[in-house]
Amino acid sequence: MPLDLKGLVTARLGENYALHERHLNSTLVHVQRIIGFDHVYARAQGAYLYDLDERDYLDFLSGYSVFNIGRNHPAVQSALRDLLELDLPNMVQMDCSLLSGLLAEALLKKTPPHLDSVFFCNSGAESVEGAIKFARAATGRTGLVSLEKAFHGLSNGALSVMGDESFREGFGALLENCTRIKMGDLAALETLLAKRDIAALLIEPVQGKGVYFPAGDFYQQAQRLCRAHGTLLICDEVQTGLGRTGRWWGFEHWGLEPDIITVAKSLSGGYVPVAAVITRRAIYQKTFSRLDRCVVHSSTFGRNNLAMAAGLATLQVLDDENLVERARTQGAELMRRLDALKEKHSLIKEVRGLGLMIAIEFHEPRELALKMGWKLLHKVEHELFAQMLVTSLFQKHRILTQIAGHAMDVLKILPPLIIGEREIDRFVTALDAVLTECRSFPGPIWDLGSNFIRHSLKRSAVEPVGAA
Repeated sequence: MPLDLKGLVTARLGENYALHERHLNSTLVHVQRIIGFDHVYARAQGAYLYDLDERDYLDFLSGYSVFNIGRNHPAVQSALRDLLELDLPNMVQMDCSLLSGLLAEALLKKTPPHLDSVFFCNSGAESVEGAIKFARAATGRTGLVSLEKAFHGLSNGALSVMGDESFREGFGALLENCTRIKMGDLAALETLLAKRDIAALLIEPVQGKGVYFPAGDFYQQAQRLCRAHGTLLICDEVQTGLGRTGRWWGFEHWGLEPDIITVAKSLSGGYVPVAAVITRRAIYQKTFSRLDRCVVHSSTFGRNNLAMAAGLATLQVLDDENLVERARTQGAELMRRLDALKEKHSLIKEVRGLGLMIAIEFHEPRELALKMGWKLLHKVEHELFAQMLVTSLFQKHRILTQIAGHAMDVLKILPPLIIGEREIDRFVTALDAVLTECRSFPGPIWDLGSNFIRHSLKRSAVEPVGAA
């Protein structure tokens, strides 16, 4: 008998965390319970999640920028239903499917004309892995340079160019000849490139961890140095691409002409994993250089019909609803409203971002009572203050946000590009209320921080496996 999926979900919805604790990542379940994120969502639509009691939660995380067009968009649903009804052959492998050709064509209409070739895969990390291989094959070099604080994914090659040491801890040796430099350090970059063994420089136009980007012409000068020394420029657009920063691609803010682009996340429409490596034909063909190497780099599910249909529908929605421009205008309004809070709250150090990729950074406040609470949390772990705000926004205002990175006093928001005045007002009003509550020390919000301290101290007291 066929699976009664609706009946199964209806009967067992609510067992989510128990099932994960038993069969999946129990550590993640433990963390979600500590920070109060262990909620069960019954449905989602647009910019909102809904729990079992139909209470709405404003999603300013967007699945780490997967849901640029919002959740459960009807146009993508319709495309996937149409596809299933067609009964097309899928993943024949020894053929050339129509839909992958159509999605490649549609993507290339959104990129600069010097980019004309596409390789499809499944995730951001996989696209970075592909870009690394393409760059090495094209240049005959093995070296890679990335930026400090960079995030490029968690698989082996992507982890090798990771800018956060905490993600590499415990995994042993990774790729050799991978170097990280500080954003803006052109002298260090030129010294490395002058050795002429560097295949590629990888950058996120706006870094996902912390939402950092250069104020001056660092990117343009870095591109110039790459050209001079035969190094390829890879722009990791996994999070910044498809309108997130108010342009189709983040690199457009600096007028760059990358040799390779990686794209994923929101291309899926939030339904079927899909990612791509976009490059020049000359680079592409250095990998697939002979007839016997026609599948030397491949991905079993990379060109599957469901993923291609989701990608085509997503690009259509972005155009039809003018969401790239909307990200620019709504992002500017949100930044304006957040900047206004700086005058009221000395905790806010800076508001920065492009489009709807925004960070609010905090620093030690002027007020004595606030200083005490700030120092208490930072004596234990740097990110506890930001986590206190994230949890308070969630528990008291039903708004989902995130800490921008390890050991950062930074709150990061990635709203879907469909948001309007109602969502902006709800977030700004909630953040204002949470920061106002911080002025009462001790008080309820600081009790939340104290709970985090207890868990942190308890964790640090546990002897690590294999310790002497």
